[in-house]
Amino acid sequence: MKAPEQFSPQQPRMVERVVEGVVTSDGAGVKLMRVLTGQLQRRLDPFLMLDAFGSDDPDDYIAGFPDHPHRGFETVTYMLSGRMRHRDSAGHEGLLESGGVQWMTAGRGVIHSELPEQQDGVMEGFQLWLNLPAGRKLCDPWYKDFPTEVIPEYVTSGGVTVRVIAGRSNGVVGVLEREVTEPLYLDVHMPAGAVFSTALPETHNAFIYAYRGAVAVGGTRLAAQRMAILANAAGADGVTLQAAEDARLILVAGKPLNEPIVQYGPFVMNTQQEIHQALDDFRHGRLV
Repeated sequence: MKAPEQFSPQQPRMVERVVEGVVTSDGAGVKLMRVLTGQLQRRLDPFLMLDAFGSDDPDDYIAGFPDHPHRGFETVTYMLSGRMRHRDSAGHEGLLESGGVQWMTAGRGVIHSELPEQQDGVMEGFQLWLNLPAGRKLCDPWYKDFPTEVIPEYVTSGGVTVRVIAGRSNGVVGVLEREVTEPLYLDVHMPAGAVFSTALPETHNAFIYAYRGAVAVGGTRLAAQRMAILANAAGADGVTLQAAEDARLILVAGKPLNEPIVQYGPFVMNTQQEIHQALDDFRHGRLV
């Protein structure tokens, strides 16, 4: 769909710093880039982690993520290419395919698996961890798949395609909104020479991850496979991006919870006591 006229920020955000991710593996040996690490959780509150994965070598992803627990946050998995089967202890099951989004609220606890349903080809995408406020950390688990065809998108007059996964951009509403953290999650495809702007609430922490090509934010060039943390400044009302070459990126923003973050692996709570309880519940089969 064609978007309304693009928002033009009066005071666009600049880049605070550029971050290079850490190459690691998770699950049963899936190779990935951990872009948002634990050291950035306070700065990018309410987001806890961002993993970028992408390979055409099945040995890098075929073992997937067998059964593992979560409590206290949400996972948002965006599949650019590939097929991944989700099953969990709350009785949910779904197939995440190219262009689709899987949104899971772990809440009080869930044990799930994420296993590839392909033997070859490219598997590429992102998993974002979004914190839950203290009052909702023990809510009921929830899960939903959003296939690619239901994700709203628009095309600007300059040829920029924007997929709105969460929140709102230039009048287009994504598939999900959250009241407390108010996340914005955009997948932006920019042709060479294009300019793209969108509003960003002054209250939100925000970052950009370029996964194809390079873009400029203010006077800062952001190369592929790099994350730019956007500066928080009084009066800042949006962001403007410029692409000297064909580029693709995700833009993520959210309202910080400003609550204690205590993490032990797949459990994210507010106190050590709550972590001990999560471990005890997991060991004794009480997560769900």
